[in-house]
Amino acid sequence: MRNRKYLAMLCAVLIVVIASVAAGVCGFPTYTLYAWKTSAPGPMGNLIWGPGGTLYGTTYNAAFELQPKADGTWAYHVIHYLTASFAGLVSDASGNLYGTTGYGGAYNQGTVFRLRRCTDGNWTESVLHSFTGGADGANPHSALILDSSGNLYGTTEFGGKSAGSGCEGETCGVVFELAHNPNGTWTESVLHSFTGYTDGAWPVAGLVSDAAGNLYGTTLIGTGGCGGSGCGTVYRLSANPDGSWTKAVLHSFNLLDGDGPVAGLILDAAGNLYGTAEGGGNLSQSLCGGGYCGVVFKLAPNLDETWTESVTHAFNGKDGSSPQASLTFDATGNLYGTTTFGGDLSDCEGRGCGVAFKLTSNTGGTWTEIVLHRFYDTPGAHPFAGMILDKSGNLYGTTYGDGIGRLPTTFGSVFKIVQ
Repeated sequence: MRNRKYLAMLCAVLIVVIASVAAGVCGFPTYTLYAWKTSAPGPMGNLIWGPGGTLYGTTYNAAFELQPKADGTWAYHVIHYLTASFAGLVSDASGNLYGTTGYGGAYNQGTVFRLRRCTDGNWTESVLHSFTGGADGANPHSALILDSSGNLYGTTEFGGKSAGSGCEGETCGVVFELAHNPNGTWTESVLHSFTGYTDGAWPVAGLVSDAAGNLYGTTLIGTGGCGGSGCGTVYRLSANPDGSWTKAVLHSFNLLDGDGPVAGLILDAAGNLYGTAEGGGNLSQSLCGGGYCGVVFKLAPNLDETWTESVTHAFNGKDGSSPQASLTFDATGNLYGTTTFGGDLSDCEGRGCGVAFKLTSNTGGTWTEIVLHRFYDTPGAHPFAGMILDKSGNLYGTTYGDGIGRLPTTFGSVFKIVQ
């Protein structure tokens, strides 16, 4: 169904704390800030910034922080052990961290959790909701977002009201809200339960909110072609005065313009949506198992309430394939992202170990792609997450670990790309 559980680390040609530069081979100077040495699955979620330039993130089984040191190295600390975390964290104004686990909790169907720093510097976890696997959802794979009132919003890949057509006999997933009550408890409510082929299913990605409070996301399958289950959708949820929510499908992918989006969306100031789909695109290419290398897309709102999709970039394998992460804007409107595969197709079992890329807009609405870095299986490969920027325009991200077709030798990394 997805590639989502393979690999990673990075292409600098050194190993643990800040490694050396391979600018001539990999593009922009790229450094490994930290590399895991154990066989536990590596990070799949985005990093976030904390006080003093601290980076926070998750691996499959832990939440961690990386603190910059005066000598240029980084100190790694596990702040709490987790069960099956596939997503990054979000922070509130008080510095509390919130996230999801795909399993664990009272019913082993996943949780929403909060991490709060104690006065002694340690962190304590509170489980805010344990999913039951029923109507309230199951197995969240995405990060959360916070509104101005401190309420949390997210998705679960499975769970919901019932199995729908196209969902292979499984429940199709939900969008949920966790409301923060005055007494400190939290109440979960389902804003939408997906039904399958006609509605969309399996929302692997998280949400983004506009200024009006509308929520936008993607589903892995639903409506359109792609063998009857659909190539996936982009949807919007809008709140009604009575507290209910109305869902609208803004776009249904058709393979040529994308297939199987598993990443969240981002919004620009004009209300345009940007995202990635791990398949589809340039079908004339043959470097990605039939040419379905994936796309970066744009959805622009029209005056009549419809939306127009355009392919911003179609990958061809050598410049990346299978993008599974959300994008990032810089201050001038350039887009940054990663692909899990592609790049140097002589490495990682002939599929490539992934790339970090930049898209710059041209007059006339076209975009130009620049490959910032090609990852290799030593010291690591395969970024599943997007990247974040610092104030100087440098990029930070994670890789998962190698091991396609063989036992892994690297287990994930945190990297920095200097622009």
